Amino acid sequence: MKHEQSLADVRGVMPQAPGRPLIRVSGLEACYNGKPAVRGVSFVIYEGEQLSLLGPSGCGKTTTLRCIAGLETPTAGEIVIDDHIVFSARQGIDIPSERRSLSMVFQSYAIWPHMTVFENVAYPLRLRKERANQIKLRVTEVLRMVGMEAFIDQPATNLSGGQQQRVALARSYAYLPKALLLDEPLSNLDARLRVRMREELKRIQRQFRVTNLYVTHDQEEAMALSDRIIVMRDGVIEQVGKPLDIYDAPCSRFVADFIGAANILNGQVAERRPGEAVVLEIGSARLACAPRVDMPAPNAKGESLVAVRTVYPELRRGSKGTSVNCWPATIKERILLGDIVNYVVEWPGGVLRVQGFPNMLYLEGEPLWLHIPAERAILVDADEER
Repeated sequence: MKHEQSLADVRGVMPQAPGRPLIRVSGLEACYNGKPAVRGVSFVIYEGEQLSLLGPSGCGKTTTLRCIAGLETPTAGEIVIDDHIVFSARQGIDIPSERRSLSMVFQSYAIWPHMTVFENVAYPLRLRKERANQIKLRVTEVLRMVGMEAFIDQPATNLSGGQQQRVALARSYAYLPKALLLDEPLSNLDARLRVRMREELKRIQRQFRVTNLYVTHDQEEAMALSDRIIVMRDGVIEQVGKPLDIYDAPCSRFVADFIGAANILNGQVAERRPGEAVVLEIGSARLACAPRVDMPAPNAKGESLVAVRTVYPELRRGSKGTSVNCWPATIKERILLGDIVNYVVEWPGGVLRVQGFPNMLYLEGEPLWLHIPAERAILVDADEER
């Protein structure tokens, strides 16, 4: 989206292939409270893209966001926005945040209680000395976009948490920033409202193709909202990819554990043929795994690790059939959780967690067959130490 375009110009445009690079981060390093928080981070955000920085507290994601916004000063690296260098340690460039053409939505919303909804949204436009008629048109447009047009004259103190969040979004969209930076914007909302606002954010991003950089520790939010996800750990990037690619092919034990639910199984390599399945011995079972070009490093005990998502193993009654990776198993525990059912399954490789649905229930103690598709058994790095 061109910076000069109005929101109306881009209505109805759905995300296509990645646009041109809008923000480039290269070799970024930064400290927080005197300690290294970001270490050599590099990535690109494309125009119209929703990119999420995902990771646990202290991984460096918010510090990275604040460096891009100009609210923190990196110790090394370079940041380029729309082909203009806004920070370069080597060249001594550090453009102030107000000149980077970015908007930011904070966790606390930062709504001014003494102002009406209109005045809150109009504030950044007044700072830029926009004409009064343009301000009125733009404020009305962005409030309609977030479903808050009916509240335009309401005092901010009359708004619920979800409504305040919508006003904060409208204010951020008002002056057509080149990109929107969001720092855990939904974390203060209750669970039901968080899901609803998540859907609204996705709708707005798709409809208007706003470029978003979204920081969160919530993997469900990242999966639901993102075109791509950057998983961070201890100040570095652990993995980058589309949500389903990261879910289905985590590169490390950390990513497999952090995103979704996975069984991490340890075994010895029993067989390996280039381009074909790697076979691990796990207990008394032999598990064929999806091949990887680069064989992950084993753990300290010399064991290779494989991640199996809890949703992919198959439980079946009747005969074994001819499937590879099929063993006799027993249901040791069943936990009904409404929409899903969690099973603890005993098999020749030990114990496995499996997720199913209430339309096909298995009984505790019931013998059956367990099948793990080889393409769903993903070899991962042990990553025991950073």
